[in-house]
Amino acid sequence: MKVDGTPYRTIWLGADGTTVQVIDQTLLPHRFVVRDWRTMEDAERGIRTMIVRGAPLIGAAAAYGMALAMARDDSDAMLTQAYTTLMASRPTAVNLRWALDDLRNLLAPLPHAKRSDAAYRRAAEICDEDAEICRRIGENGLGLIRKLKPRGGERINALTHCNAGWLATVDWGTALAPIYQAHNAGIPIHVWVDETRPRNQGASLTAWEFAKHGVPHTVIADNAGGHLMQRGQVDFCITGTDRTTRRGDVCNKIGTYLKALAAHDNGIPFYVGLPYPSIDWTIEDGAAIPIEERHATEVSRIAGRTASGEVVTVDVLPEGSPAANPAFDVTPARLVTALITERGVCPASEAGLLSLYPEQSRAA
Repeated sequence: MKVDGTPYRTIWLGADGTTVQVIDQTLLPHRFVVRDWRTMEDAERGIRTMIVRGAPLIGAAAAYGMALAMARDDSDAMLTQAYTTLMASRPTAVNLRWALDDLRNLLAPLPHAKRSDAAYRRAAEICDEDAEICRRIGENGLGLIRKLKPRGGERINALTHCNAGWLATVDWGTALAPIYQAHNAGIPIHVWVDETRPRNQGASLTAWEFAKHGVPHTVIADNAGGHLMQRGQVDFCITGTDRTTRRGDVCNKIGTYLKALAAHDNGIPFYVGLPYPSIDWTIEDGAAIPIEERHATEVSRIAGRTASGEVVTVDVLPEGSPAANPAFDVTPARLVTALITERGVCPASEAGLLSLYPEQSRAA
């Protein structure tokens, strides 16, 4: 995707061949800054503090974190330490575990001297694979959008929650890939962008992406979505997912469940875009997914830009009021119209997923 005419991915290897470079998403939309990661600890901190976020990007970042660890120390002890440290950085997104298992299984049998090169090579492959997966999710979702009939006017109105665009992946995005492809194909499409409190990934990231790419959009308060659906101003909802169970339950940014309920009540399709590493075949029920509880200051404080251009952080709660901050919720499969994957579109069910991924059958 492009930023002011320059193509970017969210993560890439620097000119020296070892330093990893990433876009600092905590500073968007007001500042565009590229950070350098030179150590595994840099990668762990970047994942934990959400300099990088989004399930696919977290996986790619963890892979490069393993490579940075091997570049410094290719011992078995460091391999174990890097795996453990990076695994603890974010608990909900299953892509993190998938990427770390992939790297550990690759590196453990290798001679120590070959581990660093192999780790960098595999991390780059994971990034390329993610970009291609997301492009194919976009193609499959585009087919669904082409079949939609606008409820009012001539343009298609979508509603999305959080950020599942290219900033959440290596490129293209998951849920937003079909929207980008529809826009690029000349389909008149407009997106209602939930602000997505408390971290405002919709207002600060999705809106920033759309503005840079020229996709028509409008930012709304999180609680406005149901009203728009009742008024016939939403043709479909689409979100990403940090973890999807074997039976099709979807774990995504807090507030997604409420949008799915409103869509169901108003007969509006609710789609979820996901790459295969986001499917957790070991879990059947969404209730078993660990839900990350983040720091209360994400609720009690908010950052913004003043009229003078200064970016400041302010308190929004009364002094002494406590805050809770569950970061994700689970949308039951019964509320999901369809899952959009790189292999095609399927019902949100075990049978639906196995129709696309038969190799995951228990009998396989």
